[in-house]
Amino acid sequence: MPPRARRALVWSNGELLDLITVWGEEAVQSQLRSSWRNFDTFGQISRAMIERGHDRDAMQCRIKVKELRSAYRKSREANSCSGAPPKTCRFYKELDAILGGDPTTVPSTTVDTGEQDEEEE
Repeated sequence: MPPRARRALVWSNGELLDLITVWGEEAVQSQLRSSWRNFDTFGQISRAMIERGHDRDAMQCRIKVKELRSAYRKSREANSCSGAPPKTCRFYKELDAILGGDPTTVPSTTVDTGEQDEEEE
């Protein structure tokens, strides 16, 4: 039988808040926006987490950031539906500070009015 995969430990609230703090730093956000291949950036996030006393590697940080982003996006999309009860996720306020202006988290809605702008001469 192949060896069983080790399950990652559950993230504590303190770890998540530290991850969100490190991830939300402007320098980190700038690096993440400027490159598709950002595993090195998650290595930096991991090192910052280790400095804060948490033993998390780059892959664990990357996966948790993706999970947090997804939970935030789902909550935000649910809240954009009129008549629906308000929905939230853990650390919504902190995530909104980071992702609130991110165009990938805002549902895109376009309205085609059928009118075209006429050029003025």
